[in-house]
Amino acid sequence: MKDEMNSMANNQVWDFVELPKDAKVIGCKWVFKTKRDSSSNIERYKARLVAKGFNQQEGIDYHDIFSLVSNKDSFMIIMALVAHFDMVLHQMDVKTAFLNGDLEDKVYMKQPEGFIANGNDHIVCKLKKFIYGLKQESHQWYFKFHDVISSFGFIENVMDQYIYHKISGSKIIFLVLYVDDILLASNDLGLLHEVKRFLSQQFDMKDMGEVTYVIGIKIKRDRSQRILGLSQETYINKVLEGFHMKDCSPSIASIANGDRFSLNQCPSNDLERKEMKNIPYASTLGSLMSRTLESCKESHEILKGTRDYKLTYRRSDHLDVVGYSDSDFFGCLDSRKSTSRYVFLLAGGAISWRSAKQTLVATSTIEA
Repeated sequence: MKDEMNSMANNQVWDFVELPKDAKVIGCKWVFKTKRDSSSNIERYKARLVAKGFNQQEGIDYHDIFSLVSNKDSFMIIMALVAHFDMVLHQMDVKTAFLNGDLEDKVYMKQPEGFIANGNDHIVCKLKKFIYGLKQESHQWYFKFHDVISSFGFIENVMDQYIYHKISGSKIIFLVLYVDDILLASNDLGLLHEVKRFLSQQFDMKDMGEVTYVIGIKIKRDRSQRILGLSQETYINKVLEGFHMKDCSPSIASIANGDRFSLNQCPSNDLERKEMKNIPYASTLGSLMSRTLESCKESHEILKGTRDYKLTYRRSDHLDVVGYSDSDFFGCLDSRKSTSRYVFLLAGGAISWRSAKQTLVATSTIEA
């Protein structure tokens, strides 16, 4: 908590003022988190001061917001290129990233619990910079980061604004921004360290070195064979524990093709609805029951049985994108709509995939 407050002071996040007449004040709270590594071992404990942004009113306390997350497909493409070209892959963390954005709106916040100035209970914090929890925090941090990284010669990707690249002769470096996590992939170690030094001069950074675990994904490499594998074993273990399925029997068999669900399987009377309330998976299944619940359990068993499986990319003789697509016909028992699905591969591994119900009812297999 003291480290967090020191960061606030060093970044001059607020001024202590008396609350103006008719001004609104929002609260704040401490959020505690245990940071774990790829093996679920405790790495460190963190305390973060978070504003209660849910009390902010649009048009008064904030205007523009958006989510600061790169596209999944973009991340997968970068991983495929890293494997194929044997790029160096490093990670950096921006400490208190949102404190770097200047706040234009007038926002008043209560003093943090445990750090209220003696005899100044009536004093509030007038925010000058963003802190976590504000509605518009990601918006301003992105623009701040964009201006800084662009000044160093990085170009924003036209399809994904959180992917940047810089080319210097035969040298190239990619930058992936995921909130306050930064991935750097380059075919030149010198260029990578040059970018690291620049970022450390601009922001308070933590150099994580070579990537082994990021955004819930474990990364394992065999650079001699130019192989890169992605797994979510740690995340799957967390899911199984959350649904009380960590001791379930593992399975690698897929759900039977004949399993098709319908609204007819929903609870039809008060007794069945009461039974559903006592099932711990109701939040996942909604109103479905019986065979649907069994299929959900089977899904967890499959997760456990395949949690060490990896999405693998490797050097290819030809770096081509290969795509496959398919659909069923009248697949939904209720709407009679078909389901389309596709997958695209690069460097031997999937980079994009989706399965979605069609918006219209197809009248033929060709139309589907």
